[in-house]
Amino acid sequence: MNRIHTDCSTCVNTSCFIKKHLHLEKMQDFVLQKNTFPCKKGQQFMIEGAPTQGLYFLQKGKVKILKTGIYGREQIVRLAQEGDTIGFRGFGTSNRYLIGAAALEDTVLCNFSNNIMQQILKTIPEFTYDMMLFYAEELNKSENKIKKIAQMNVRERVIDTLLHLLKKFGQTNHLINVSLSRKEIADFAGTTDEQVTRIFSSLKKESLINIVGKKISLLEITKLQAEIAEHRQF
Repeated sequence: MNRIHTDCSTCVNTSCFIKKHLHLEKMQDFVLQKNTFPCKKGQQFMIEGAPTQGLYFLQKGKVKILKTGIYGREQIVRLAQEGDTIGFRGFGTSNRYLIGAAALEDTVLCNFSNNIMQQILKTIPEFTYDMMLFYAEELNKSENKIKKIAQMNVRERVIDTLLHLLKKFGQTNHLINVSLSRKEIADFAGTTDEQVTRIFSSLKKESLINIVGKKISLLEITKLQAEIAEHRQF
């Protein structure tokens, strides 16, 4: 991949884990050693089972994080946008990635190698402590998603996915700011694209959603939230 130059000090992603800690002593030395490169839509930049190449921080774009299930079926375990961290599931616990990742649109990624990340963790205690809290929060999110998938029926899982997309990416002109295929939505909701198509058809007939190309508009957010209210505690 062709490397490009970016400056962390002028980055607008205030939610980026690196950006949040840029004020710490010694961080400036480490950020000068990062690699930044573009990734085209559809390009996979992390392959499940491949040797780890440190952590990625998403500067621009959107990414899907993948896990291979039984019979080789792809499962989307997480969706990422500007400021998110990618690759932490394998870092520090394995020398190989436990997940894969691919760009949903043209994307720019910042990468800190295994060696650099280990140096940061060993020399900057505040960064290390916050990283521990980050891992705990992500583990909690994963456990909650497993609970919901186990207890929701298919329609509820699809509705929960739509509400998650709205919360994660927001909307413009009443359309959620991410383009996903039926299969990608199914892979995230833990169902099939045929089921997603049928449920979308039902939701449209009930005037709960509208679809424009790959973009989705939630017409009755309150009603959709009410339909899965008993599961929202998770």
